[in-house]
Amino acid sequence: MDKEKFFSDSLKESAETKLNIEKYCKEEVLKAIDIISGAYRKGKKVLLCGNGGSAADCQHIATELMIRLSHKINRPALPAIALTTDTSNLTAGSNDLGFENVFARSIEGLGNEGDILIAISTSGNSPNIIKAAEKAHEKKMFIIGLLGGSGGKLKDYVDLSIIIPSSNVQRIQEGHITVAHIICELVEFDLFG
Repeated sequence: MDKEKFFSDSLKESAETKLNIEKYCKEEVLKAIDIISGAYRKGKKVLLCGNGGSAADCQHIATELMIRLSHKINRPALPAIALTTDTSNLTAGSNDLGFENVFARSIEGLGNEGDILIAISTSGNSPNIIKAAEKAHEKKMFIIGLLGGSGGKLKDYVDLSIIIPSSNVQRIQEGHITVAHIICELVEFDLFG
């Protein structure tokens, strides 16, 4: 393998993906900002779920909302919970209810009407994320899907899908965190100036 070529090609593919996000996802990202800001103005919260690297993204995004992203704005915490972090809950839920129900159970206990669920899946086909979206609909939550490729099955279960225009998992994950940073920073700006 030519490591130098791989290095250059990866950077070019990443940059191209991000430019395509601007081209194909701008409307959806701006809508997500308005929806999340509106929910926060009504005293609602954001819940997040995903698997693997997407689970890590859930923690990252929840932290940006709870603590802050921009160091230019001193603001109060925004309620955000990554449903991926409580190992006792995840293992008990998986053991007792099956892994496909683990996030749905947390949404059943924590989700309220008007809250936001950010469901992250690079494939859009994770059964536990689809079940989480179904439960969020029952709870009358608004569901934003951070997806990739074709959007998979999950795109039919969310209210707003942001589909990163790539079929490469690494580029999709990079796109998810880029979009999330933009959303978090503009939500802060919307709410706190």
